[in-house]
Amino acid sequence: MLKEPISCANQKSVANCIMLRRNLSDLLSFVTVAREGSFTRAAALLGVTQSALSQAISGLEAKLEIRLLTRTTRSVSPTVAGERLLQAIGHRFDEIEAELDMLTEMRDKPAGTVRITCGDHVVRTTLLPRIAPLLKEFPDIKVEFDVSYGFRDIVADRFDAGVRLGDTIDKDMIAVPIGPKLRMAAVASPAYFAKNPTPKTPRDLVAHRCINLRFPTHGGLYVWEFERRGEQLNVHVDGQVVLNSTPHIVLAALEGLGIAFLPEGEFAPHIEDGRLVRVLQEWCAPFEGYYLYYPSRRQPSPAFSLVVDVLRFSKRTQRR
Repeated sequence: MLKEPISCANQKSVANCIMLRRNLSDLLSFVTVAREGSFTRAAALLGVTQSALSQAISGLEAKLEIRLLTRTTRSVSPTVAGERLLQAIGHRFDEIEAELDMLTEMRDKPAGTVRITCGDHVVRTTLLPRIAPLLKEFPDIKVEFDVSYGFRDIVADRFDAGVRLGDTIDKDMIAVPIGPKLRMAAVASPAYFAKNPTPKTPRDLVAHRCINLRFPTHGGLYVWEFERRGEQLNVHVDGQVVLNSTPHIVLAALEGLGIAFLPEGEFAPHIEDGRLVRVLQEWCAPFEGYYLYYPSRRQPSPAFSLVVDVLRFSKRTQRR
């Protein structure tokens, strides 16, 4: 049986739909490349080839008759026009993605991806141990950890939440405690102290070999912070070794390469077995621990709410 021919009006409607779909696809490609600053990463996220992605951007620029991206051999960045377009439409795609996630969450089982930016220490000591049982119970929930020592803009970078120390969180964020107060510890191996005097005050550290921590995000060295009965001292230390991850700092201390300074939990088993010796303990006052924070205007999904619940710290949590 012959089908009824498509009328001119219907043909125009179909053509408009196809054009709209192509435009939306090209715009999404542009937003992804502009945010990632890389065709390689954007192509991986979108599940397309780099050549197809490049053609899509070139086609969009040709239709708009304006360049949207500045390309170099090392980076990709929006032009002035591209930045304007990104600010105008980027959040629209975020809203669509959020609504689709909400529809997914309306299924019988909580599902979806929860993205958290945090430091290495809190991932190992708090987040993974608490979240692991949840992921085993709800296989459709995914959690992505972005390990960063710098302050990320969780709204602009599209994270669901971040983890910081309690006194560094903006007031417009909801902050949920996920751990007890913390203390720092200055330690070195017995072999190191056999050849070097024990520091009596933080000021003595300038005469010692110390193991420095360089922040991977902004490249600066961590300034060691001490406090005793309200007196605060910040010490810039020096030494032969600089590292950008805490597990390697612990290893360097065990090797006798100098004095290390990290949250006491990093050194606890080695202090107990005598492989590390703690000093300046009276100068290491407790301070606010880790908090999970997220925008107050956020509408939490069931998956995100479950993650928050398992991470929330209480006296009962501490006893477990």
